[in-house]
Amino acid sequence: MGSFIMKRILTIIPIFLFATLLTFLMIHLSPVDPAEAYLAAAHIQPTDEILDQKRQEFGLHQPLLVQYIQSLIKICQLDFGISYLTNVPVWQEVMYRMPATIQLAVSSIFLAICISVPLGFLAAMKKNSAIDQFSRMLAFFGASIPQFWLGYLLIVVFSVKLDLLPVEGIGTWQHLILPAFTLALPLIAIYTRLLRISVLENLLQPYVLYARTRGIKENVIMTKHVLKIAISPLIIGIGMNFGKLLTGTIIVESVFSWPGFGRYFIEAIFNRDIPVIQCYVFLAVCMFILCNLIVDLVQMYMDPRISRKGGADQ
Repeated sequence: MGSFIMKRILTIIPIFLFATLLTFLMIHLSPVDPAEAYLAAAHIQPTDEILDQKRQEFGLHQPLLVQYIQSLIKICQLDFGISYLTNVPVWQEVMYRMPATIQLAVSSIFLAICISVPLGFLAAMKKNSAIDQFSRMLAFFGASIPQFWLGYLLIVVFSVKLDLLPVEGIGTWQHLILPAFTLALPLIAIYTRLLRISVLENLLQPYVLYARTRGIKENVIMTKHVLKIAISPLIIGIGMNFGKLLTGTIIVESVFSWPGFGRYFIEAIFNRDIPVIQCYVFLAVCMFILCNLIVDLVQMYMDPRISRKGGADQ
């Protein structure tokens, strides 16, 4: 396992360099001048003198390679510069908003797991039953409904009509219910179907037949053997979706006025706040890499066959 972790860590370096280089080129080769973007966000009338001063300050007069190396060094130091819009260090702004996004992402993932795991398992065990039909309808509904429309629908029903939950903002657990469910419903649809299919496939595997011939109780076979291995695709989905939620809850945060990182990124795009955009790309890459690494480690623990395969390759 140690060599596996080391190999994955080594693969992070070229991915990180490629992501930072791609972002750097997209920003510096685009028609948007960072100096003009700064002055526009600061509501300062641009003149040739001020533009030249800002270009000197941002180091835009230097060759692209020098600018990229300097940018890379600052990123490694978590120095993303000053936000054009708020005139506050970008990392400070991100650390202020990230806890709200993490809270929303963790809550939606937890809600999706609590509903999809028992529902998907029961749908596989009772194939073609009423609960299986219900899981199919829920999966179809959750996968097809747009999140922004679902969010507004929940606001109309539970906030405007019934006056049970707050419309927007953050503060209490009641503020978390509607945005968390809006994010969780598509995940519930995916996870339920994934687990159902995986359980049905594992029920046909030889190890289930061997366990039954040894006289092991059916509930032990299902919970300690089938479910432990069948949940592997679900773990992959959770890892990929968690990284996505940490950097991509943009629509839901906008609908519910949730003061998270996604909403901050949208504001940065509209205001051409380049340091914030660079920080977002860096964090998105790190989140996806870290989540995928954790998923691989959990899979090796949950499914012994993966560990044996890795040992055979070495």
